[in-house]
Formats: sequence, C-alpha cells, structure tokens
Amino acid sequence: MRLLWVYAHPEQRSLNGSLRDEGLRALREHGHEYQESDLYGMAWNPVVTGDDFCHDPRTRLSILDESERAYRAGRLSDDIRVEQRKIEWADTLVFQFPLWWFGPPAILKGWFDRIFVQGFAQGVTDPDTGRTLRYGNGGLAGKRAMVIVTVGANSATTGPRGIHGDVDEILFPLQHGTLWYSGMEVLDPFVVTGVNRLCSAGFPALAQELRRRVLSLPTSTPIPFRAQDSGDYDEHLVLREEHAPGQTGLKVHKRI
Repeated sequence: MRLLWVYAHPEQRSLNGSLRDEGLRALREHGHEYQESDLYGMAWNPVVTGDDFCHDPRTRLSILDESERAYRAGRLSDDIRVEQRKIEWADTLVFQFPLWWFGPPAILKGWFDRIFVQGFAQGVTDPDTGRTLRYGNGGLAGKRAMVIVTVGANSATTGPRGIHGDVDEILFPLQHGTLWYSGMEVLDPFVVTGVNRLCSAGFPALAQELRRRVLSLPTSTPIPFRAQDSGDYDEHLVLREEHAPGQTGLKVHKRI
C-alpha cells in the first residue's frame, strides 16, 4: 500500500494519538509506504479564501469556478498542492478524528473544503458525454478510504435505536457525500465507542483490532453504496421505484 493518514486530533498523547501510532507501526512492520497529514501539528488553515486561488479581490469570488481555473493553471496555494500531491501518490487514505458535535473537527472539514477542489476531486466530467462523474466515479476513483472515529457515547446509544442516532448514518455525509462522491471505494469505518470510560486494560485488544483492519485495507469489501451510473437512479438521480420499494432514508443508497 501507499497510504495517506489524515489525523485530526490536537493531543498526541490521546487515545487517538496512540491508535494512530499503532496503525503506522503496523504499516512500517509490513513494508507498506505511508505519508501523514497531522492537521493540528501542521497548524493547517481550514478557511477557504481567495488567496487559495490567487484571486483578484476586486472581482466577485466564485469558489467553484476560481478553484478549477487555479487547479488547471497550477495556481493553487502551495499548502493545497502539497496535500493534493499526497493524495495523488496514495492508493489508500485513512481519516482519523474524534466525533465532535456529530461531525469531524472543523480543521478536517476545512481540509476537505480546501483540497477537494473543482477539477481535482469534484466536478470531473466524462469527456465523451459531458456528464459529471461522481458517486463511485470521479477524480479520486481507484483509491480506497477508511474512517477511524472515536465516540464518547456507548455503542447502544449510537446504535439503530439509540438516542444519538445510528453512527453509520452520522458518518453518511462524510463516507457517502465526500469520499464516495469523489470516486473512492469506502470501507467499513473503525468506530471506537465509549472512549470516555475506556481503561488502559482495554487498549491492547483495541490496538490489535486496528492493526488487523489497517493491514486488511487492500482486500476488504467496500460498503455497497449504489453508483450514480449503475442504472439504479433515474435521469433526475432519484432511486428507481424497483429498488428498496416503499423505503426511504439514507439506507436506500446501499445495495443490501
């Protein structure tokens, strides 16, 4: 594997930091290559501005248009291009973060906002038809991705009937709306619940499971999200009636 590990936690001595260390150690021991983007360690700037695109401040800023022009002309800011080159190098990406207010920390959201620009990860079109390639195709097709997330709540309260909501649905915007949208195959997330009550005695088994998951990334079966161009959706990108009849909600976008 050539793996990019994107890490978003401000404390290196945290549970997240220890899990990250275990995952990278497993990669080294088994001869895999990796690069890391430690967003807090890098003091990553998560805010999109016209400076990202060498934009003339006297004119109106259209984010999609300006980002694509800058990407194609090689005018994106240096920090963006560094991260894009890491993605281009990698065949597998891991995104690790604690769940804060039902989503990733703002620094990681801002990483996606600035890196996944038009023409690179989104807005890629089929040269023959002009159709936008997304949801199973697109700029990052051919790569694999996995999310590692720690959650303070326990597994019951983040399950299908738990008060916090099903963690798979909480992660849907990231896994389906960002990673799958840009073309990556998405693997089942590695979710650690109840971290506020996790004792040190439980860490070795957790670390061993993480090592197993990381080393199995090349062969694991992806989440069966429906592809945009699979024929499952009509011309308006609405799921056809013969698929998951009578059902609604996020679950219908998986082939079960």
